[in-house]
Amino acid sequence: MRTLIVDDDPRFRALARRLIEASGHLVTAEAADGAAALSAARRTPLDAALVDVQLPDTDGLILASQLTADGGPRVVLTSTDPSLVTSAALARSGAVGFLAKDDLAAFDLARLLDWRPAG
Repeated sequence: MRTLIVDDDPRFRALARRLIEASGHLVTAEAADGAAALSAARRTPLDAALVDVQLPDTDGLILASQLTADGGPRVVLTSTDPSLVTSAALARSGAVGFLAKDDLAAFDLARLLDWRPAG
């Protein structure tokens, strides 16, 4: 699984990289904002992306919908504030799930990144 990490905090990106790679996925790109994420997605084939909801230049929900358009990667949203993502907003974004940053280390992230819809 080729994965993109999008977060403006380099320490969080490093932690997420370690966790994603420990689950057997390859982190092929990192981005600190939405523009860099879209650029990376154009340059590098992706299977999945971990996207922060609060980015300096865009809303992570909007970025998720841009990344998932036309069969793009599976997107998992993350934030320190779970109240930012309602179930309706999650559905509209095209993301497959949301995971609070505090829960990242304790959750099987690969399960969300590998998720495929039934049918």
